[in-house]
Amino acid sequence: MCLTLPGGPILCGLAVKRTIKIHIGGQQYILRSDADESYVQALADSVNARLDAFKGSRQVATQSDVVLAALKLADELEHEKQSQSRLRAEVRGQVELMLGQVEAQLAAPASAVVAAASPREPRSRRSAQAVSHKAR
Repeated sequence: MCLTLPGGPILCGLAVKRTIKIHIGGQQYILRSDADESYVQALADSVNARLDAFKGSRQVATQSDVVLAALKLADELEHEKQSQSRLRAEVRGQVELMLGQVEAQLAAPASAVVAAASPREPRSRRSAQAVSHKAR
């Protein structure tokens, strides 16, 4: 997603496609973005929800309100990043464990793999039965 404020910096290097008007903290902003308008509006709504918690009954958010809302959003983002990192580490550990098990099975002699895959009677019992059939 690319956002450009009029007279401000481009926030990413992709082609900008449309102009979108949003309101944050009682102020109108005109953005140029390649994202869907509904997505950008949802982002603005999210920021406004956080601002509303700080500004109370005032119509326009103060700079302090905006800073506090930005810190709250940054805190939520950091918690999500940490959660994602923990989840990735857990998945990586599980995958490594399963890979080790697969490699162990592949490294085992073929007879051990067949024996593990199809349980049979003990060899001594089969031999005894074969001997008794030959004796008859």
